[in-house]
Amino acid sequence: MPSSHAKLSASGSAQWMNCPGSIKATENLIGTSSVFADEGSAAHELAEICLTNGEPAASWIGQELIEWDAWTVTEEMAGYVQEYVDFVLALGGFQSYEIRADFSTWVPDGFGTSDAVVYVAETKTLHVVDLKYGQGIKVYAENNTQGILYALGVFDAMSLSHEIERVVITIVQPRMDHIDEWSIDVDALMKWGEVISQAAELALSDDAPRVPGEKQCQWCNAKASCPALLKLTETTMMAEFDDLDPVPVDSLTDEQMALALNNKKLILSWLDAIASTVKDRLMSGGDFPGYKMVAGNKSRSWSVGDDAVYTALVDDFDIDSDDKIYTVKIISPAQAEKLVGKKRAPDLAEMIQTKDGSPTLVVDSDKRPAVNVSVDDFDDLT
Repeated sequence: MPSSHAKLSASGSAQWMNCPGSIKATENLIGTSSVFADEGSAAHELAEICLTNGEPAASWIGQELIEWDAWTVTEEMAGYVQEYVDFVLALGGFQSYEIRADFSTWVPDGFGTSDAVVYVAETKTLHVVDLKYGQGIKVYAENNTQGILYALGVFDAMSLSHEIERVVITIVQPRMDHIDEWSIDVDALMKWGEVISQAAELALSDDAPRVPGEKQCQWCNAKASCPALLKLTETTMMAEFDDLDPVPVDSLTDEQMALALNNKKLILSWLDAIASTVKDRLMSGGDFPGYKMVAGNKSRSWSVGDDAVYTALVDDFDIDSDDKIYTVKIISPAQAEKLVGKKRAPDLAEMIQTKDGSPTLVVDSDKRPAVNVSVDDFDDLT
């Protein structure tokens, strides 16, 4: 897989479009990978192999991937990747995989790799499909600038030889059982290109402003030392409140409570980034005033195999019951459905009960419908 990255990448577009100054702030910082990112790259490689060669993902279980030889394909990964593969193949049409999308017409030197591109001549539709292997945050297709940039690049390359009237951007997130599609016409896509082009010009300027926010700060390497984020925190925590002493919640105005809620996640992630930066400095032999690293809580585990522990407990300590030695727990409904397969999963339904989760506070732009809660929903509290 390609190792080079565009300065204004499609995957980082949510960051540089919302915070133009983040490009200059992070240009000399070394990005770090993670086990989750590596796992996602491995899943993408497996998907490309299966689509290109017509192989079922299950045929790779137990094998090491070519580019990511540290990864051995598990049954779980094969199952999830197959869901993505099946979705792409079902679209029909002319298909290409892991295609370089050059969107430099709108973003200087801009390019990226689109997971799957499908052209259906009968409907004059271009499908741009993005596999997201993560399971932490649901990703939606509507106004997704990464998908839009890929669509612009692919459209630019194909429009002279293919009649395209509509573009469908799709996010496939199999580990969250989530597939989201967004359809736009070509005129709307070109308007997005104009917006992105202006944002790219600003991001590359010397005086590009830093604009903190939850979306753009989430993965920013400069978050811990960002003066704009510090200023936002000061404004939220100090300027809008008389002091930082505990304040009765019922004495706050709706505006103050909304301000605190709107910035809670952002401020907490900033504090986490600072803590991580200080920890890295101390762990590398540096110092930081007022803080030090100490040993974490100890944990204990057997230093010998399970069979040796079992034999010792039975022979030397006279434990005569396996129930006292072993703990067994039935698998969850989700694990059982995965075990029996999609075709037979519905047969488990009569043994499964679904309980509503506790109401969760979210912003009103969240796609989920609001829960109607009344006093009658609660038991008598007197």
